[in-house]
Amino acid sequence: MTKVRLLFFSFICLFLIIILRLFYIQVINPVNTSDYLKTKTIYPQRGRVFDRNMLPLVTNQTKYRLFMEPQKVKNEYDTFKTIAPILGMEEASIEARFDKTKNWVSIKLGLSKNQVTQLELTKLTGMGYDEEQTRYYPEGSASAHILGFVGKNIEGDSVGYFGIEGYYDKDLSGLPGLIRSDRDLLNQPIFLGTQEKTAPENGRDLVLTIDSSVQNIVKKQLKEGIDRYDAKKGCVIVADPKTMEILSLICLPDFDPEVYYSTSEETFKNSAISDLYEPGSTFKPLIMAAALQNKAIKINDIYNESGSVTIGEYTIQTWNNSYEGKINMTRILEKSSNVGMVYIGEKMGNKMLFDTINKYRFGEKTDIDLQGEVSGYIKPYSKWYPIDFATATFGQGLVVTPIQMIRAFASIINGGHLMQPFIVKQLISDKQKIEI
Repeated sequence: MTKVRLLFFSFICLFLIIILRLFYIQVINPVNTSDYLKTKTIYPQRGRVFDRNMLPLVTNQTKYRLFMEPQKVKNEYDTFKTIAPILGMEEASIEARFDKTKNWVSIKLGLSKNQVTQLELTKLTGMGYDEEQTRYYPEGSASAHILGFVGKNIEGDSVGYFGIEGYYDKDLSGLPGLIRSDRDLLNQPIFLGTQEKTAPENGRDLVLTIDSSVQNIVKKQLKEGIDRYDAKKGCVIVADPKTMEILSLICLPDFDPEVYYSTSEETFKNSAISDLYEPGSTFKPLIMAAALQNKAIKINDIYNESGSVTIGEYTIQTWNNSYEGKINMTRILEKSSNVGMVYIGEKMGNKMLFDTINKYRFGEKTDIDLQGEVSGYIKPYSKWYPIDFATATFGQGLVVTPIQMIRAFASIINGGHLMQPFIVKQLISDKQKIEI
């Protein structure tokens, strides 16, 4: 009987111990379920970019990062010597990245699958690889200022900069997915535990208005022009004036988006949308068209081009100081007469001239879908002096961007419609196709 009682009390004690332990775990010191529920991010594919004929301009490719665990490397100098030619690096460069005080060091980014295979064949210890998606630009630098590039932000995330990579970064990036699963203390999945997966949503593909064949022709011609005139840089924009689709946009010098870090930041700027300049004589047709439309002049009106014109303390003359006497409005434009344009400005009157410049929306962004556009600047009417009205007729004393000038000229051709220029004509996702 004594043995039975002893066994009974032993079971009671064990039961009480279990109850007390459960009470301690669940009430007094509960285990956070997050200690066992692990979350892993599934990164989406970044959207691709095509020209108007579906020629790929930007795609994705898999690259690898080589890292080392210094404590596991057996003979570091033999290791450096073996892997240097595979990586295309100097042994000293590898050694500089190798830090014995750390558990993990990054050696090189952007390795190809072939390089990884060669490294694995060496059977060296202490090396590992991370896989990452990188951008590939099949046309190289051909459309660099349109496309921009993908770099890393301060948190180490991939982010688009400049061009459409920057402007459409949110559309191109997509949405990450998640895997949530219960793990044991060894970080292994628990067979009967929670398993949840949210699939990533890949970024949208973009179809551009750009024609790659036109791009190649324009780039060749622009390069020849820059070389011929020993210019520092140049820019060409080709647009359909009826729709303001940009068919070509080339600025030189350019850069390779895949190795953007080897280029100065100044080169990333798209001169077509960010460079400010005085338009000069290219501004004259815009003023002439407005004067005709507002009936300030008629095409056959005669102006007596007899000499220079004095505005206050300033003297305005023709570019070669040559004068033809009586000429009509067409001839003023043909010979690019500054004094003739001052006459047209006087016929318009200051208010009409100022309103004309504003109607072309100079001093405002065109809202083209490229990152980095600037607005230019037009002084308020109250701050204009007589000389400002005079010089504005031939494009001096105000600053514009090339894309603003393209939009303004297109309005003359298309019947007076000031339209928004654009680069992207379609956004395509797995679910829908959106026409811009």
